[in-house]
Order: sequence, then C-alpha cells, then structure tokens
Amino acid sequence: GIEYIDSYVFNQVENIRFNSTVGKFVGYTELGLKNAETWNKGSELAQELGQLERYCKPNADIDYSVVLDKT
Repeated sequence: GIEYIDSYVFNQVENIRFNSTVGKFVGYTELGLKNAETWNKGSELAQELGQLERYCKPNADIDYSVVLDKT
C-alpha cells in the first residue's frame, strides 16, 4: 500500500503530521495538538485526503512501473 506523510516543521521541531495510514492529523507539540484537533474537523483533512487520491496514487503506479522496468 501507499503511505502519504505530510509533516509541518518549525525550528527543526515537527509540530504536526498528516499520515494517510492513520487517516488524520496528529500533533506532537502543544500547538500541534491544538492544530490537529482543528484541522481534523475542517477542510484541511479533505485537502490531504485529496492529495493522496489526486497525486500520490496515480504517480506511485508510474514510479513503480519505472522501477520494475529498470530491474
């Protein structure tokens, strides 16, 4: 399967991450936890899920076939 991860880092600290396997945002700092709660209820979650469908899955098929062609 495909796993899509989108991390939000500030000052070399990961605050929040979207992970497609989990299916939602997860916060790692106090601010990240607050944002995750808000983003999981709003349009941000739909945008990340849309990226998975629009970009990751179609390109993964292309990238995988290129790797197979070279082996």
